[in-house]
Amino acid sequence: MPHPLVGKEAPALSLPEANGETYTFEPGKSGVPIALFFYPKAGTYGCTKEACQFRDALTEKDVFKNSNVQVVGVSGDSVEKQKQFKEKQGLTYPILSDSKGEARKAYHVGKGLLGLTDARTTFVIDSKGIVREVLDATLNFGAHSKFVNKWLTKLAAEEKKDATEPTPAAAEETPAPVPEATEDSTANDATKVTGP
Repeated sequence: MPHPLVGKEAPALSLPEANGETYTFEPGKSGVPIALFFYPKAGTYGCTKEACQFRDALTEKDVFKNSNVQVVGVSGDSVEKQKQFKEKQGLTYPILSDSKGEARKAYHVGKGLLGLTDARTTFVIDSKGIVREVLDATLNFGAHSKFVNKWLTKLAAEEKKDATEPTPAAAEETPAPVPEATEDSTANDATKVTGP
């Protein structure tokens, strides 16, 4: 069954960032795609690997660089724990503290591993702020950046296609072609008498 947010507008959020300041997340406002990933616990093996794969993809993968994707990580850890995690791993994107579970609730992110931990879930949100797809794979931390890479490629192809196709309004503005003159029509025009 598809995630309930697929095809819908992504919820806006305001949460504390690792630096302690409030980070306002407004999908669609910046006009770039977003990779929003929820991870169970900062500093653990799988979450560190996942966060570092996103960090590295932002500098190494062409589709990440060319799309200007905004990567945002979220977990229930405290601001202090997020700060330590971000600094230790050299993360270059926002890491948000969802200690009250508001973001998980808004994005319908549940539990993983038979309810033993928070789920590892990644959302791909397009440049208009619409949730396009969701990956829920708690154990497979390596799949998340690959999932986003695949979707960024797909979104880039869609944008390229949209840019080359004329819009319906542009098609209506195109003037109708003027019929070409033939010898018969010009001969008839020459025999017409105008004036007195």
